[in-house]
Amino acid sequence: MYRTKTCGELRIGNLGQKVTLAGWVQRSRKLGGMTFIDLRDRYGITQLVVEADADPELVATATSLGREFVIQVVGEVLERQSKNPKMPTGDIEIKVESINILNKSVTPPFTIEDDTDGGEDIRAKYRYLDLRRAPLRKALELRHRIAHEVRNYLDSQNFMEIETPYLIKSTPEGARDFVVPSRMNPGQFYALPQSPQTFKQLLMVAGYDRYFQIVRCFRDEDLRADRQPEFTQIDCEMSFVEQEDVLETFEGMMRTLFKNVLDVDVPNPLPRMSWYDAMDSYGSDKPDIRFDMRLHEVTSLAQGHGFGVFDSVPYVGAIAVPGAAGWSRKETDALTDWVKRPQVGAKGLVYIKLNEDGSVKSSVDKFYSTEDLKAIADAAGASVGDLVLILCGEKRKTQTQLGVLRVELGNRLGLRDPKVFAPLWIVDFPLLEWDDETQRFYAMHHPFTAPKPEHLDLFYSDRKEDLEKVCANAYDFVLNGNELGGGSIRIHDAQMQKRMFEVLGIGEEEADYKFGFIINAFKFGAPPHGGLAFGFDRVCALFGGQDSIRDYIAFPKNNQGRDVMIDSPSEIDDIQLEELQIKLDTKAE
Repeated sequence: MYRTKTCGELRIGNLGQKVTLAGWVQRSRKLGGMTFIDLRDRYGITQLVVEADADPELVATATSLGREFVIQVVGEVLERQSKNPKMPTGDIEIKVESINILNKSVTPPFTIEDDTDGGEDIRAKYRYLDLRRAPLRKALELRHRIAHEVRNYLDSQNFMEIETPYLIKSTPEGARDFVVPSRMNPGQFYALPQSPQTFKQLLMVAGYDRYFQIVRCFRDEDLRADRQPEFTQIDCEMSFVEQEDVLETFEGMMRTLFKNVLDVDVPNPLPRMSWYDAMDSYGSDKPDIRFDMRLHEVTSLAQGHGFGVFDSVPYVGAIAVPGAAGWSRKETDALTDWVKRPQVGAKGLVYIKLNEDGSVKSSVDKFYSTEDLKAIADAAGASVGDLVLILCGEKRKTQTQLGVLRVELGNRLGLRDPKVFAPLWIVDFPLLEWDDETQRFYAMHHPFTAPKPEHLDLFYSDRKEDLEKVCANAYDFVLNGNELGGGSIRIHDAQMQKRMFEVLGIGEEEADYKFGFIINAFKFGAPPHGGLAFGFDRVCALFGGQDSIRDYIAFPKNNQGRDVMIDSPSEIDDIQLEELQIKLDTKAE
């Protein structure tokens, strides 16, 4: 064996033992004729010492070692004279008797340290070196631990882990598919699955009443810190269940993860909030409830005072920022510029300051009396010393803008502590979304989501106003302003599924072409079923206290969807194109 112990396991109880270690040279230094070497592997770091009076050849070898050399050492475990309480192995060191250089290393392009000097691009290019750093190692260890706990919990609940295909039929609804040409079927293409949705429903038809899979999924969409073109879901489905059964099962799973992985207790049961309440109070269907600062409608109080901006819109909303009345004009102007950015899309920002001396100041005080302004501030839940911020416009759009502003203010005021966890369920989503441009309904989730049983009369109505009121039998698991998981009770009746396609403007021929296999399956005794999928990468990142999922994926893509380490995507040669019977459009190039 190359080693008898790892670099992270030796303790004071191992004194006097002769051990063999192997790993990478983290750093070396000379001190008073002695050579000290920090040896690193996946498990930790152990200090080695080569004494000044050691064999000259051994001293020469130790002196020649560079960063990231791979070495094997044999030596005795001694108690350190100068202990390092920050290291688990900080009470001991190894008195080296022999060094075997297993492989040399060129000078790495950045230091393999917790606080590295390498920029994001260079670390992405040399990802295999970046993965040697402790923060990334801990991130992947956390990912492994969570996956292990998920499998244990679901196995205890009689779920079976079943794999589904990666090469499937393209059914573009929402995000774009990644497509794969078929050599054996020229002119035809597979798609990579955005989720195993139809397959897990078919497994329910097949009688496998509790399925799960920690599965890779693919979406061709614009990227950001919490989004990758290939990502992982904890995908689950259950038969003979209603919404309450699903929520109870997976609330139990998340509670187990919080306790076993983080030793954190979360409320039991978790709070629930309707989609409508979430939008009205937080301006988001994934509200961060770690802090208050809720939205309040002040339309009736703001209108009728001659301020045309407010008088001409259907909705005026406000939030009270605690203790911010002392912000300067420069700060409020900067915030106005911030909300005008395309990412927010507001046209302006009105403020009211409830100053500590009892005075009231507003950017629109020429239209309102002090009493009017105080009435608006009171309706927004403001107190003396607070700053009230007001936006207006179409209701849902303005609420969303206020929600984005609320989160930004939470960040600026330090109210979003990553070590505090506030999970909840969002329920009672609208089933359908109307698009004015295309003059048709789209599924809020996907076309297999069932309507709430009490809304079936509305679902079968031909009136647009009725259809807009239909709630989905759907639910999202939200944590700290992030949607971690979502799902629904599915349509299991062929006639109801046909009606859904009609509402979505999907004709019978198109529905049969895209979804005929599942519609036909429903005719053979499909059980009532439902499920959900958790974003596994996001779960890992939030449990690790981070916003970005990249450090929790071994080999992620950058914002352009590229893997700069292997230089992918890349061109393929003419022979491959010919085999696939694909001809590139040179004009497009």
